[in-house]
Amino acid sequence: MSKKTEIEAKILDVAYKLFIKQGYKNTTMDDIAQELGMSKKTLYKYFPGKLELLAAAFELLKNRLTTKVETLLENQYISFTAKLKSFLTVVANDLAPINPELLEDLREHAPEIWGELQDYVRDSAYLRFQKLIQEGIDKGFVISGMNKTLIVLVYASAIQNLIDPKFLAQFPREMHENMNLKTSELFDQAIQIIYQGILTDEARVEFQKA
Repeated sequence: MSKKTEIEAKILDVAYKLFIKQGYKNTTMDDIAQELGMSKKTLYKYFPGKLELLAAAFELLKNRLTTKVETLLENQYISFTAKLKSFLTVVANDLAPINPELLEDLREHAPEIWGELQDYVRDSAYLRFQKLIQEGIDKGFVISGMNKTLIVLVYASAIQNLIDPKFLAQFPREMHENMNLKTSELFDQAIQIIYQGILTDEARVEFQKA
């Protein structure tokens, strides 16, 4: 790795962490330069502005996530259930830090980047997930007759809405305030509810008899 590439990577890492912590609107080039211990003039030599920094940081995130997911899907030596669990964990770990406040911030102040991120998740992550579900159907791990697209849509709609402030605003304030879960915990519990259900084994048997 060249010195220039190494410095750019450090800048992107610091900028991304500040965007996550403070939001896009409230993070300035001065903040980023100060956190890096470099002058703002030097920072501008590498990136012309805050929007370009945001775009590059998300591009890095998308490339990293794509590489992880593709490597996982192509692995022929692990079971479908292990792949499913790993896939959902990878997605959650990389996307969970992008909290609702930052998403709202991006939608308002960086709509182009917000749109690109949505396009990526829709066209890349979900299509790959559907491919994995098809593998589960083919190998008999997913219940026969289940629609693979619906499986992905249920997951996607749950995850997107749970971190969307506009969706949450439809509910009484005490409901979403009392939820009191970190974004990573939202992912984990949504996955558990969707793919394992909320019933105990005993209750599941009773439910099926009813």
